[in-house]
Amino acid sequence: MPPDSRSHTPYLRRLGLVFAAGLGLVLVTACQPAMTNQPRYKPLAASDFFSNGMGSRPLVPDTVSRENYSEDTAYSTGKNPDGTLVEQVPIEVNAQVLARGQERFDIFCSPCHGLVGDGNGVVVQRGFPQPPTYHSDQLRNAPAGHFFDVITNGFGRMYSYGDRVPVPDRWAIVAYIRALQYSQHADMNSLPADIQQKVQSGGSQ
Repeated sequence: MPPDSRSHTPYLRRLGLVFAAGLGLVLVTACQPAMTNQPRYKPLAASDFFSNGMGSRPLVPDTVSRENYSEDTAYSTGKNPDGTLVEQVPIEVNAQVLARGQERFDIFCSPCHGLVGDGNGVVVQRGFPQPPTYHSDQLRNAPAGHFFDVITNGFGRMYSYGDRVPVPDRWAIVAYIRALQYSQHADMNSLPADIQQKVQSGGSQ
């Protein structure tokens, strides 16, 4: 090999590597738009393909959530095996559950149902139809499963929250609704004397 050709060998090698890297980058860049910009509907986008004009599709009937699946039908559906609604909340109700229920209730329920469950939430005050109060005899005597079923499947103008509120939080909300109902219909004579005195004084003591 002529002496002058050896001095150009490293340069040619570097030039070949740069060319190969550039070609690879071009190929990768050329493929990327087709992979990232595939035909699809974005959530809540309109569609002229489906009859209801919505791109988002409902869940297939009888779809079972892998996250919240339980063989305990009373817990997962609010219903007994015979289809009747469960009477009591099927979880241990403690301060932690009630605190969680209040938090979830204030977020998801209070805009319509009000902070005390009287059906006078902020959206109702702005003209939205008023839901029934939780403090009617009918709902105070309703089984716990009724509230769980309504949260899960919706009722009347209320749409389903089944895909927004997981099962444990639904029961926490139901437990808190029961606490709200008790709070508005508590028998003063059933309270301890010190609590009665505090209530009568307006909670100032």
